[in-house]
Amino acid sequence: MRLVGLFDLEKLRDENRALELQMQEPGFWNDQEKAQKVSQKLKHNTNRIDEFNSLKQLVEDIELLVEMIKEEDDESQVPELIKTMDEAEDQLENARLVTLLSDEYDENNAILSIHAGAGGTEAQDWAEMLLRMYTRWIEDKGYKMDIYDMQTDTEAGIKSVTIHVEGENAYGYLKSEKGVHRLVRISPFDASNRRHTSFASVDVIPEINDDIDIEINESDLKIDTYRSSGAGGQHVNTTDSAIRITHIPTGIVVSCQNQRSQHSNKETAMNMLKSKLMEIKKLENKEKIGDIQGKYNQIAWGSQIRSYVFHPYSMVKDHRTNAETGNVQAVMDGNLDMFINEYLKMKSKER
Repeated sequence: MRLVGLFDLEKLRDENRALELQMQEPGFWNDQEKAQKVSQKLKHNTNRIDEFNSLKQLVEDIELLVEMIKEEDDESQVPELIKTMDEAEDQLENARLVTLLSDEYDENNAILSIHAGAGGTEAQDWAEMLLRMYTRWIEDKGYKMDIYDMQTDTEAGIKSVTIHVEGENAYGYLKSEKGVHRLVRISPFDASNRRHTSFASVDVIPEINDDIDIEINESDLKIDTYRSSGAGGQHVNTTDSAIRITHIPTGIVVSCQNQRSQHSNKETAMNMLKSKLMEIKKLENKEKIGDIQGKYNQIAWGSQIRSYVFHPYSMVKDHRTNAETGNVQAVMDGNLDMFINEYLKMKSKER
């Protein structure tokens, strides 16, 4: 089992030494934002070194158990050996996947948006089911989630929601979810118990660090204020603190209503807009934001990436990788790693 190829230990240790020297400089903690980024990088590198040491220890345990079984001709240790080997295999697979997260923004936080497709209540309920699925996955990963904006419906479900996901490699993993998600089920809203197909689009962008300079022409922006409709108590519902920003050249719209002040909501919405524009700039190979034109409001509804079939049979299938499972409930409970991992493997082969 070769581990060194998966972990550039010398580079990680050199980086850590440099980061630790930075942290010892006078006035380092005066710039809280910069200090936080340095601390996060140090933690990221330390986690990778710890992963290597943990795997190395497991390999040594396996070698010891094999020797004991051979020398003592004692098969009672075999179940322990199998358990340790399975654990090592899982850790090794996770380590391999982290090495696939090598794109520019993979280690960044993520901004994920869900939009219900046509079909009213059916699609809105599906959008809410997807939000629950991602919430469970985020919790299982130990990530932190904030709802930036949510448009609910009086009858059922949500029209749209935007969440901020904070955690190491959040964007690298969640970028696999971008596209249209299709649901087939017996509708709970149909008295005739007919089968319905519903759609919702998921968009994922990396949160761009503030130190990346992005010039946006003020005259290209349309800024609206409105009354917040989400959770937050009486204060939220009695002030026009929510912000909606439209980038006129591209048609991109971003909204934020989770902060108490209009200023904070505007700042968050502007960061979301910068992140979206930066991603488009990269995809379009444009030299500057001003070169981007055209409408980027929605993911094309034809770009279905995954189907979730509840009836007449149970199956979740990813149409890009052909990964599938019959355990629909586990997927809806946030068990997405198989689909994410297969997507990362596929993309690594395309490089």
